[in-house]
Amino acid sequence: MTQLDSSIPQTIPEMMARAVAADPDAAAIHYEDTTTSFGDLDEQARRIASGLRGLGIEAGDRVALWLPSCPAYLAVYIACTRLGAIAVAVNTRYRAVEVADIVGRSGAKVLVMWPDFRQIRFSDILGDIDTDALAALETVILYGESGPAPTVPLPGKRTVPYADLMAADPLGGDVATPDTPCNIFATSGTTKAPKFVLHRQFAIAVHHTEAARNFGMEDPETVVFNPLPLCGVFGFSLAITALAAGRPQILQPAFEADAAARLARQFRATHMCATDDMIHRMLEAATDDIPFPALRFSGYAAFNTALEDLADRAEARGIRLIGLWGMSEMLALVARRTETDPPTERHKTAGALISPNIHARVRDTETGALLDPGVAGELEVTGPSRMVCYFENPEATAEALTEDGYLRTGDLAMMEEDGGFEFLSRMGDVLRLGGFLVSPLEIESHLQTHSSVSGAQVVEAASATGNKPVAFVTLEPGAEFDAEALTAHCKQGLAAFKVPVRTVKLDAFPITESANGMKIQRAKLRSMAQDMIDG
Repeated sequence: MTQLDSSIPQTIPEMMARAVAADPDAAAIHYEDTTTSFGDLDEQARRIASGLRGLGIEAGDRVALWLPSCPAYLAVYIACTRLGAIAVAVNTRYRAVEVADIVGRSGAKVLVMWPDFRQIRFSDILGDIDTDALAALETVILYGESGPAPTVPLPGKRTVPYADLMAADPLGGDVATPDTPCNIFATSGTTKAPKFVLHRQFAIAVHHTEAARNFGMEDPETVVFNPLPLCGVFGFSLAITALAAGRPQILQPAFEADAAARLARQFRATHMCATDDMIHRMLEAATDDIPFPALRFSGYAAFNTALEDLADRAEARGIRLIGLWGMSEMLALVARRTETDPPTERHKTAGALISPNIHARVRDTETGALLDPGVAGELEVTGPSRMVCYFENPEATAEALTEDGYLRTGDLAMMEEDGGFEFLSRMGDVLRLGGFLVSPLEIESHLQTHSSVSGAQVVEAASATGNKPVAFVTLEPGAEFDAEALTAHCKQGLAAFKVPVRTVKLDAFPITESANGMKIQRAKLRSMAQDMIDG
């Protein structure tokens, strides 16, 4: 049962109101050459809320955010929460197939985008989408930072400059309640299409306020460096935690190691969360022996198996890396190691739960029995941050949740004596690419839309620059194998981090027979892929 004290807000507008009341002039966001105060951010959100309401956005409507990590992302998000609208996160690295699926299937009425961000032709990507796939979409809001945003030709859809929203009169009130839905994150599992994780305002406000306290972010000297994309739950959670603490955060529109190292030092960042790849690149870019002397909390997610020595290298340069755990269905920053743990423990993923309101257990999937500490099984978790459901997918929701409200995570873990847990691995074949979970079926299905391909299997292999997808394909009778053509096919429809770095033709996939039929030996494919990458 959740036990909250009265100082914990239960909606996003309430959370923001407390930060503004504490000090409206305090810095909320350092971005490029500008600083946005909490008062400024609140007023921007109120103006955008008024503008969105003028476009017909009401409680329950979906607003898709196809933006990089910039102040506008948070301003639009907060605006949506005032209206009771649901923000749908869209990765800026996604391409036509993925954008069409997420925007279309979520039923988003508004899409907010930066058409020419980093010279990427996002308008061309939209142009590749069949407008029938975006039937619910009514309005595209065009954001830009260097003059007027270019127009986006999308037949039958209204386009509105972001500046028009900012010119609206600030909205005075809000319709937020603790149970008001507010976030959709796309996640991958064992199905081709990503599932849509739906969260309510109670989860966002309560979890991140508790995380701020647990991470020591309420200290007046706190400065949070957030190099993570806001479209992912890791970066989003860190951003909202900083807002809940009423402390400044540093955002980058896209991660660049040299700039990241400079900004963390310039602003004397005290808290940072990042992936192991990011930290590795920041250490390479920094020249000082102790590059970030003010840093006292460095949470990280170990996604790249080729960087096993990162924690030791970071420690030698004054950075104590602390293992974290989270997932879209529970938000990020759910469990963590502590600064006082010995290095062998501090670098492991997960650890103590950040709140007494969060509960974890491990179950034997064959017998159904709950397991004692030190015995591996499937991790189940519940608490304030647990998702409401998979949006418009009651079957998947019922499969994911136990009768007593725990989430079946699909993670292999072991409970620890103190009530925390150690994450060991994913139980299935989900890939970890570019800092995101990706279903191999998503890539395999796209490969199989090519006329030459009869079957596809995609696995991941570790490399010096992160885990990479490797594809194995079988061909249609009489078809010729053209690896470059298949790569181009993937580039056209998938985000760059999902495009296989190698595509290999097989006459047949390796299989094994079992009582349940023949199964493809994915472990053998992973070994083959790793040998190719290593070679």
